[in-house]
Amino acid sequence: MTEVTAHHGLFKDTNLHVDDTGGAGRPVVLIHGWPLSGASWSEQVPALTAAGHRVVTYDRRGFGRSDKTRSGYDYDTLADDLHSLLEQLDLRDVTLVGFSMGGGEVARYVGRYGTDRLHSVVFAGAVPPYMAKTDDNPQGPLTQEAADEMESGLKSDEDAFYDGFVTDFFSVDGELQVTEAQRREARELTKQADHKAALKTMEAFGTTDFREDLPKVTVPTLVIHGGSDAIVPFEGSGARTHAAVAGSRLHVVAGAPHGFNVSHAEEFNRVLLEFLAS
Repeated sequence: MTEVTAHHGLFKDTNLHVDDTGGAGRPVVLIHGWPLSGASWSEQVPALTAAGHRVVTYDRRGFGRSDKTRSGYDYDTLADDLHSLLEQLDLRDVTLVGFSMGGGEVARYVGRYGTDRLHSVVFAGAVPPYMAKTDDNPQGPLTQEAADEMESGLKSDEDAFYDGFVTDFFSVDGELQVTEAQRREARELTKQADHKAALKTMEAFGTTDFREDLPKVTVPTLVIHGGSDAIVPFEGSGARTHAAVAGSRLHVVAGAPHGFNVSHAEEFNRVLLEFLAS
């Protein structure tokens, strides 16, 4: 365990909690989804480490064990946080793996900083290119009504909202695809999320347009997505990201929910390791 300090924004000393396996292997940085933390990668870290990779996970500002700042929950700042991490750990030839909201950080990082430090990237059940359904983005999977309902639920009863959200996270057609213990582990992670951070990042992943960032991704790219993802539906996100990134690979995990890195960990890890080895 370590911490890196992001030097930007109104509150410059923002400490981000980092878990780094170390070693000389090619680094893989895992960027978690909303509203969890780096601990949500528990099914991936051992497999990647066993394959010889240096594995780095970190908690997004406002979540997990990182600082709960008053500001900085837009994607530009979150990408700057990621850049600070790569610089301070001096990581090069990196594969960035962004799950759900974390895929936005991958896209915006490339948009702001390019690919000099990168070997490849992975969009896993990720929110790009643009979640909001608008007049100029009719394929966006998130309607204003659904976004308002999520915000209202989080504001009115945080505990009930998170309990329902985590259940939906791992479910297909109302059927839980993980054990109750795994669902509870994710539910515990939501308790570390700052309320303001959760609201502001919910707004960020729902309204940020990554359509100009994706064509700048020129390194090898894997798009992996659950075929039955009801939170970030494949047709409005992964399919469009695959189309926007030239030469990207696509793998759809049949029958998998949003939290497929847990529910379908064996297939997720196999496809990820095959991509990393290529």
